[in-house]
Amino acid sequence: MTGASSGIGEAAARHLTAAGFDVVLGARRRDRIDAIAGELPRARAIALDVTDQASVDAFCAEVGDCRVLVNNAGGALGLEPIAQADEEHWRQMWETNVMGTLRMTRALLGRLIASGDGLVINIGSVASFERYPGGAGYSAAKSAERAITDVLRMELLGQPVRVSEIDPGMVETEFSLVRFRGDVDRAAAVYAGVDALCADDIAACIAFVATRPSHVDIDEMIVRPRDQARTHMVHRRKPESGS
Repeated sequence: MTGASSGIGEAAARHLTAAGFDVVLGARRRDRIDAIAGELPRARAIALDVTDQASVDAFCAEVGDCRVLVNNAGGALGLEPIAQADEEHWRQMWETNVMGTLRMTRALLGRLIASGDGLVINIGSVASFERYPGGAGYSAAKSAERAITDVLRMELLGQPVRVSEIDPGMVETEFSLVRFRGDVDRAAAVYAGVDALCADDIAACIAFVATRPSHVDIDEMIVRPRDQARTHMVHRRKPESGS
């Protein structure tokens, strides 16, 4: 489980251990994953930065056998239009969402095949197929990750490995806080008036996919809150007026 220090990754680790899996939590914030692993049965924490090949190699060397890989590490940075695009933001999104998924999958693919019942779950986004102004960088990265998922499934046809993608809509986690570099008010405004999904909602989907029989591949699962029809089309409730 990559990106396991908070949000969807943390919640998924809890759901998977409850389902009987031995879980290895990977993330840069070692103190966070150590604390989470300490609360869970059959869980351990290993520092991981998916943007660093050496870190990926060190993590995978400690993992041992692997039957399920959840590529969850990712995220967005900034909301600038293309005319004012921050190249460093784009580079970081690509390194995490795309190259991170590639590095982890490539490193563990042999063990997934050797397990006889492997599964790769990539956490994508509705932004991979529904673009929106200001989101070109994130949409581009998630579109590329979607391509990895699709091609990997084709390349592994006939091998004992399933490949699944879960595409969340609006989920209230640290996602927007990271995107806006810690701007609490701006992050809160994203979810204002919306009954958004929570990390636990997506974690339950991950556990569902991971516990299907080996002949069942959940190709793609799109999960949105009821208040969201499209990435940019959201119903917001007006705040109740005071008495």
